[in-house]
Amino acid sequence: MAPCSSRTGGCLNPDRRSSGSRYNVPPSAEFVARVSGIPTMAKLPHRETADGLDAAFIGVPIDTGTSNRPGARFGPRQIRVESAMLRAYNSGTRAAPYESLVVADIGDVNVNVYDLKDTCKRIREAYRKILATGCIPLTMGGDHTIAYPILQAVAEKHGPVGLVHVDAHADTSDVVLGEKIGHGTPFRRCVEEGLLDCQRVVQIGLRGSGYSADSYEWSREQGFRVVQVEECWFKSLAPLMSEVRAQMGSGPVYLSFDIDALDPGFAPGTGTPEIAGLTPIQGVEIIRGCRGLNLVGCDLVEVSPPYDPTGNTALTGANLLFEMLCVLPKMKYY
Repeated sequence: MAPCSSRTGGCLNPDRRSSGSRYNVPPSAEFVARVSGIPTMAKLPHRETADGLDAAFIGVPIDTGTSNRPGARFGPRQIRVESAMLRAYNSGTRAAPYESLVVADIGDVNVNVYDLKDTCKRIREAYRKILATGCIPLTMGGDHTIAYPILQAVAEKHGPVGLVHVDAHADTSDVVLGEKIGHGTPFRRCVEEGLLDCQRVVQIGLRGSGYSADSYEWSREQGFRVVQVEECWFKSLAPLMSEVRAQMGSGPVYLSFDIDALDPGFAPGTGTPEIAGLTPIQGVEIIRGCRGLNLVGCDLVEVSPPYDPTGNTALTGANLLFEMLCVLPKMKYY
C-alpha cells in the first residue's frame, strides 16, 4: 500500500514513475481543506519550469486582444481557485492522471498588458522552452489571441498540426479595426504561416450573427470541417468525435476550447457570448472524444470572471482542463 501523509493528505507510490521522477499527487480534501493553501491548478505543486514534467498547467493572463467585454486576464487566477474541487481520478472514464504523468502548475507567462505584439513574442518564447523539455502544455487563458503564438511554437517542434477548435466563433478574421492580431484572427494567421494541417482541422459549435450570409466560407475553402451549432442541437456528439478521430489520424493534434462554445446560460463569464450554444455535457463529450489522439497541447480560453460572480464559468473551465489532462497520451485507465 502506498505510504500516506496525514499532514499533506498526499500518497506517493515509489513505483509510480514517469520521466525518471515520482508523480505529483494533489492533496486530498479528505485531509486538507480545499480553502487552505496557495491556489495552484488542482492544488498541484508549483514548479518554476517544465523540466522533468510530462504535462504542465500554465496561465496566459491577457485580454488585450478582446473585442468586446474584457476580464479574461483574470481567467487563469479564477480557474485555479475553482479547481480546488478537482479530485485525483476521473470517475466517468476511470483515468488516473497522477498515476500516468508527472504534472505541475508552472505559473503564468510574464505578459505585457500594454503591448499585444510583445505579449505574443513572450508567449512564443515561453512555449518554445516548455515544448523543448517534451512537456505537453495545458493552457489557461486569457483571450483567444494566445492560440496564435502558442501554435507558432508548437508547429516549430511538430510541424503543421491538426486542430480541434471548439468555439462560438471561427476566429478567422483578417483585419479588425486595422489590426491583424486579436482574438478574432488567430487561426487566419496560423493558416497563412503554415502552422495547421488544414485537412485535419475541425471547428465545432460555430454560431451567431455574422458580417456575411456565410461567415464560415473562408474556413471551408481552406479545407476545414465546419460543424455549426445547429448540427449539435439535441444530440450526443460521440458519433461526431468518432469521425473527428478518423480525420485526425495519428499526426500531432492541438485542442483549443473557447468557453464561449458553451451556451451563456451555462458559462456567462466570457467576453463574446452567443446564445443557443453547446451544453457542458457536449463539451465533455468532445474532449473525451479526443482520447487516442496524439495531443501535443491544449488550451481553455476566454473565461472572464467579472461577468460571472458565481464562479461557475471558471469552475466549468477547470473541469474541462482536467478532462483534457485525462485524454493525453500515455494515460492510464482503470
